[in-house]
Amino acid sequence: MKKMIKKTFFLNLLLISAVQMLNAQITGTWKTIDDENGQAKSYVDLYLANNVLYGKVSKLLQKPSDAICEKCPDERKNQPVLGMIIVVNMNQKDGFYQGGSILDPEKGKWYNCKMWLKDGDPNTLVVRGYYGPMYRTQYWYRVN
Repeated sequence: MKKMIKKTFFLNLLLISAVQMLNAQITGTWKTIDDENGQAKSYVDLYLANNVLYGKVSKLLQKPSDAICEKCPDERKNQPVLGMIIVVNMNQKDGFYQGGSILDPEKGKWYNCKMWLKDGDPNTLVVRGYYGPMYRTQYWYRVN
């Protein structure tokens, strides 16, 4: 009985450690790359709040720092892109962050989103936005 309790304890500890490692790996600053022209666009800071992933634009690489979101819906319309939260409500499930949304400020569209670290490369984040049955995939790179 003691061996079973010990095994269960260590198994739970290992599982908790693995989840924390995944969270720690995906948080931080990422350089976004435009999937249409291959150019670096911005830096996005991914962070956890109550175990939910969010992302905020922390630097613009192609536009002036005072650029506004002319096409954005809701309260983001005509607001500065710098500092804007563009990734919302992403939850970790089955090895992915999913269930939330990502905003493309240039197009002013929200997409359902799924994110994961590229296999074998913890410094590359695969970001896939879905709009109905269609999707776009971008690769973001960790900023050290």
